[in-house]
Amino acid sequence: MKRGFTRLILFAMVAGIAVGYACHAAFPDPQTAKTVAGYISLVADVFLRLIKMIIAPLVFTTLVVGVAHMGDGKSVGRIGAKTMLWFVTASLASLVLGMIMVNILRPGDNIGLPIPDASASTSLKVSSLTLKEFIIHLVPRSVVESMATNEILQIVVFALFFGIAASAIGERAKAAVQVIDDIAHIMLKVTGYVMALAPLAVFAAIAATITTQGIGILWTYGKFLGGFYFSLLILWLALFGAGFVFLGPPMRKLASMIREPLLLAFFTASSEAAYPKTLQQLERFGVPNKIASFVLPMGYSFNLDGSMMYCTFATLFIAQAYNIDLTLGQQITMLLLLMITSKGMAGVPRASLVVIAATLTTFNIPEAGLLLIMGVDQFLDMGRSATNVIGNSIATSVVAKWEGELAPPDGRRDLGELVPAAAD
Repeated sequence: MKRGFTRLILFAMVAGIAVGYACHAAFPDPQTAKTVAGYISLVADVFLRLIKMIIAPLVFTTLVVGVAHMGDGKSVGRIGAKTMLWFVTASLASLVLGMIMVNILRPGDNIGLPIPDASASTSLKVSSLTLKEFIIHLVPRSVVESMATNEILQIVVFALFFGIAASAIGERAKAAVQVIDDIAHIMLKVTGYVMALAPLAVFAAIAATITTQGIGILWTYGKFLGGFYFSLLILWLALFGAGFVFLGPPMRKLASMIREPLLLAFFTASSEAAYPKTLQQLERFGVPNKIASFVLPMGYSFNLDGSMMYCTFATLFIAQAYNIDLTLGQQITMLLLLMITSKGMAGVPRASLVVIAATLTTFNIPEAGLLLIMGVDQFLDMGRSATNVIGNSIATSVVAKWEGELAPPDGRRDLGELVPAAAD
């Protein structure tokens, strides 16, 4: 299931494009095309629901076992500090790179598209992105509610308390930790079953998108899409370069091993869909479970590198489209604001758009400008999601290296690793 799985994903992409193109041509009426796309996307929708079904128990069980194996709260604090140091640095670099590239490429100048009226509504709610609400949102009112709604960050907070407490009482918690360990193994087996549907999900997601949007939209927005993906390419090179500095030659092996989750995230436009496979591949790379299960879930809230770059790139693109010139000081202020508000992305529907909407309002840029990019947001989300997988994979591996815990790829150590040999 290595090269064969990758080929299946790529074949599914090509087939999805062909079927989507044919359906778009056969059903020119937008409403009919939308109905047909709804049926086509059924498999993708079911797949993403299955992923959501396993995310909460998988994050909870692997993290509890990992923290329990760390032995004490000091280890958790040390690893947490190193993790946040990397996350803040990577986030800042992504925001700055997005700001630099959009100023160099200026995709918003003379875009050749009708500019939405400044009074038009986007129907996006932005009130949930204040720093106060985010801090309060960190702590779950009920762990059952958090798991029911897949609030990953809240699950991480509860799992940290649970794991540290289990470690503190020692032998008395050994049986409970073993049961949770067994459940984690079961969830990984369930993950294997779910992942068998991935190629079908990729086919359905691509075909449904092109059925409604058509391939022509890529040409219409070619300047914006091309500029954004060129900027993402530079970010990828920067991330891989940073990874090589800290990891050395094994970085090439990591790049090869995360190919499958990267493709899955790209073609489903969902970082969440790639989480289980990313966790498995990181452990095969040599990251012990106690670190992988701690850093990776946190990354889904604090280290969304692709989404961070998109926030500055898209916000300034809209400003350019409306011929609004922002000074360097205003752009730096915007960057710092995004550094804070973007941390509330996790669990917010269409999170990047919501963050951008809040930023536009703050700087008196017409929120209606979002209508310029909402039509191609699916294609943009594909690149963002893949970049998030790369950023979190490198961050997790680097933290493991800093801890002196990174084993050779496929190395097996008795550190509570939850991926059995049969999973390879």
